[in-house]
Amino acid sequence: MVTPESGRPSGFADLTRDQLAVLVPELLLSGHLIDRSGMAHSIAAFGREGMAAVAIEEWQVASPVYTRRMQRALGFTGDSVETIFKGLQLDIGAPPQFMDFRYRVRDRDHGEFWLDHCGALADVEPMGEAFVRSMCHDIEDPTFDATALATNPHAQVRPIHRPPRVPADRHPVCAWTVTIDEAHVPPPTPANAEIAANSRAAGVELDPIDPLDPGMADYTGPLLSDLRFADFSRSALIRIADEVCLQHHLLNLAFLIAVNSRTDTDAATEIGRKQFTGIAGLTSERIRKALGLGDDDAALARVLTLHPAWNPLRYTGARIDTGDIGVRLRIPKQSGAAQDRTWPALIDATHLAPLEAMARGVDPRYAAHVIGEDESELKVCFLRADQPFDESGEVAITRFSTGADFRFTDRGIPLPLTVI
Repeated sequence: MVTPESGRPSGFADLTRDQLAVLVPELLLSGHLIDRSGMAHSIAAFGREGMAAVAIEEWQVASPVYTRRMQRALGFTGDSVETIFKGLQLDIGAPPQFMDFRYRVRDRDHGEFWLDHCGALADVEPMGEAFVRSMCHDIEDPTFDATALATNPHAQVRPIHRPPRVPADRHPVCAWTVTIDEAHVPPPTPANAEIAANSRAAGVELDPIDPLDPGMADYTGPLLSDLRFADFSRSALIRIADEVCLQHHLLNLAFLIAVNSRTDTDAATEIGRKQFTGIAGLTSERIRKALGLGDDDAALARVLTLHPAWNPLRYTGARIDTGDIGVRLRIPKQSGAAQDRTWPALIDATHLAPLEAMARGVDPRYAAHVIGEDESELKVCFLRADQPFDESGEVAITRFSTGADFRFTDRGIPLPLTVI
């Protein structure tokens, strides 16, 4: 499927290979933290059990679509346990190190994974055992299966052990088997799965990876203990970054589908805007720090250009530039994102909170101002006030996660994981 913005280059096209290698894990982590924002407001609206139901539907609907996209992009299509594990390494549900997945492949149809560290558990354990069970039992069972089923309809993921942890400091924090068996009957397709599968996000076409660019152009080799993103080519990293941003939009689309089915349109839109505000601000802050950017207009323009809310540019159609009146953002009303009703569609002239949170992740003095609107686009500029604004409650809620201050480390040369 070709969008109206199909001729535009990637928003990441101006970054060096080194910068991209730093940015990609940041994008994976910000995608994971979407739920730290969204689920807080789901609990308020629907209670703990309702929140769990939203999370299950959200991940079941989104993850199969983006899993297959990443497999095609990096050429590791197949139906084995190894293919499932490669997909997890490039999934916002399992950002590297924060969700420290370790893998063992026994043969084509059998393997295990375990988590040496689980940032999600670190966030939830202080909330009590009921919330731990909701995440590690109610949510993980169907959503792990949904991700694996995207690779092989006969795959099943089952726990060896999992939280609540006994003893309280048990490591690894959980462990799971993955088994492919043709006797396993695939579960029914989740309700609303076809909406995500047929969305503009699912079908947007991105530039192919240049096989002549220095570095890894695909992931067709052996499963590695870790993905060291610096080993990928610049071309591959640009494609990975755009694919990870599509994961954000697909997860947001699935979240909004789940919320809309449980409340009226106005209430669902309000929850969506709160989710967007919380993750928008924290993501801007992390991008700015990761790339060592300043707090001026040039830094804000760069952060907006790289922000997952506006990427891939071929999906959102967003345009960012600087001029005499500060940094300007143009949001088209006809784009893939507008048709899907994902994050960009939640912005209008009277609802700018996500944009202000985004800008204040660069400098807390920024405010957003509408400078024009017609049937084709909304034009917004960002100007700095004399005094900083208070952090929004939505960003503060998202900052509750240990992911807000998480730092990635270089683990050295990864090892190939051979069949035992």
